[in-house]
Amino acid sequence: MLKQSILLVEDNPDDEALTIRALRKNNIPNEVVVARDGVEALDYLFADQLHVEHESNSLPQLVLLDLKLPKLSGIDVLRKIRADERTHKLPVVALTSSIEEKDIEETYTLGVNSYIRKPIDFEGFVDAVQQIGRYWLELNQNPYHIKHAQ
Repeated sequence: MLKQSILLVEDNPDDEALTIRALRKNNIPNEVVVARDGVEALDYLFADQLHVEHESNSLPQLVLLDLKLPKLSGIDVLRKIRADERTHKLPVVALTSSIEEKDIEETYTLGVNSYIRKPIDFEGFVDAVQQIGRYWLELNQNPYHIKHAQ
């Protein structure tokens, strides 16, 4: 069976730790792979130089994508994910502090599956992550993982 991971694309170490803590608090057992900038995220997804041990046919079950990233923005990462045949159906949730209308509009135009603003307080964040996990990791039928679950 295919190992189902979560790719967390997050440059803020505090938000990274908070997200992983919230996933664990909600008993979401999936491996969390962290990319700390947009270039590293694309290297991971497309099995480029930084992650040579990563199998190119082993995509994460879900991408949690911050938008404000160094080197390459989350919007540019999303654009590349949607433009490539290997990843164009991959579930991507924007998990960001941005409430800019242009970011919301552009990410949906590019095909983001969901746009969630990071809550300020920990309990609100834990609740948001629980809902993300339950829906995207338990209820949602991911086209990349259906054939591997049989």
